[in-house]
Amino acid sequence: MTMRRATVRFLFLPLALAAVACHDGPPIKAPAPDQPISTVRYTCQQNKTIVADYFDGPSRTAPNGQPIPGGRVAISLSDGRKLNLPQTLSGSGIRYANADESFVFWSKGNTAFVEEGKAMTYAGCVAAKS
Repeated sequence: MTMRRATVRFLFLPLALAAVACHDGPPIKAPAPDQPISTVRYTCQQNKTIVADYFDGPSRTAPNGQPIPGGRVAISLSDGRKLNLPQTLSGSGIRYANADESFVFWSKGNTAFVEEGKAMTYAGCVAAKS
């Protein structure tokens, strides 16, 4: 390669990159800060349903070094209740609970259930096929 060719290539690359950076096409939209990453409708036993909007969030570290998940779920139950629950530690699946853990929503794969106190109030829930 001659010196002239190398110089032309060296000068051309920044110009080409600058032209691409000035692209006049539609702007690339960032996701809205409070948009769910997924919405799932579950059909449960006793003709009950759950609609779950899953949200991502940054994890934190507990004083003992254990990770604290940062996600949350907004659920709408077929009895009309709506709850926002933070993600909690789980041995298996994804677990969400209120502060006193009297209401717990678990999901794993395409299944889910709700526990209120010691009672399972929404059981056998399976994600509806879209």
